[in-house]
Amino acid sequence: MQSPTMFACPATPNLQNYKTTDFWFADGNVVLLARNVAFKVHRGQLVRHSDVFHDMFSLPQPSPAEAGQGLIDGCPWVEIYDDPSDVLHLLRALYDGLYFTTPSAGDFCAVAAVLRLSTKYLIEHLRRCCIARLERDWPTTLADWDKREMGATTDGRYTPRERFAHPVLLIQLASELGLDHLLAPAFYDLSRYGPRKIAYGASITPNLLPTATAAQLKARAVNDLAAVAADDSLLKLARPDLHATFLGREAAQRFLAAFIAKELAGRAISSNCANRTHARGHHCKESFYFVMLNLLRSVGGIASGRDADPLFSLQQAVEMLSRTDFSDGTKQCGLKICASCKEDFSLSVAKARREAWDQIPVWFGLKEAAGEIEGQPVQCQA
Repeated sequence: MQSPTMFACPATPNLQNYKTTDFWFADGNVVLLARNVAFKVHRGQLVRHSDVFHDMFSLPQPSPAEAGQGLIDGCPWVEIYDDPSDVLHLLRALYDGLYFTTPSAGDFCAVAAVLRLSTKYLIEHLRRCCIARLERDWPTTLADWDKREMGATTDGRYTPRERFAHPVLLIQLASELGLDHLLAPAFYDLSRYGPRKIAYGASITPNLLPTATAAQLKARAVNDLAAVAADDSLLKLARPDLHATFLGREAAQRFLAAFIAKELAGRAISSNCANRTHARGHHCKESFYFVMLNLLRSVGGIASGRDADPLFSLQQAVEMLSRTDFSDGTKQCGLKICASCKEDFSLSVAKARREAWDQIPVWFGLKEAAGEIEGQPVQCQA
């Protein structure tokens, strides 16, 4: 990673060759040059918030005349090796604050840009703010994940991409910046797409200052493994990440299939079943069978969307027991399951959802399964 360089070029750049933005203050006292964009800002603002700029401007600097360099608009200048759009987002955050009135997927571009540069230039308060926002969008606890999903559902319509950026973008950013704790929820989020959509990738949001090329976007990914499509508008997963997504997706469906086999297929009624004396709990057994049939659609190889989401499917299984909008052919009705059997099944589901959440990092190869060492099962001694 390159650091800012004071008077880095052999000759004073010609300002006419640079674009300028609203961050060109008449009373500014330093010019930042980022590729083909120039920003005239205040040294004190940079020094106050950034340890890197503080240290750089604290070093004794030769006068422009001594260095054989001229001034730009009467100010010394610094060349920085960053995307101009990222710099613009950072300056907006430094001068105006980082606020989002109504959080939406469109915020990701600014959050990612500020996070990159606040990490590079050691601007800790902005870095914490950006990470906190990403953690709200991709939570690391099951309780917060459930809140996230509820927030993305309005009048029964689930629209996560209106509130949260595409998970491929988050996976690329988290890999780039070492935010490993965000990868598990992002991979899980992505795995709910169908295989074709997973492989398709994510649309790249146009930059505020469109100067980044496909090659530059590609270079941001760890080890240059992320691929940018030929039309420069799509970011695709690196092959290892794509492989991990498909393996995790398969593991999630296997988990749900195992739950169905263990907890629903031939499930016994509760010891306190109120329907025990009526055909040996027929109504409760029939209810479990109905729930099982509905869950089976979530373990097919082509399941996608909410059907490929075991956390949601398990939650829906419990909610089915209280619904009254089923039809028996003549009228709407609910399942005739007793309160005791419903409670027992709800406890089984709650336990399974906790287990599923804990297993997500394992499903996507981010963590070794318990009982494995270096990927190999532990052999039990006789």
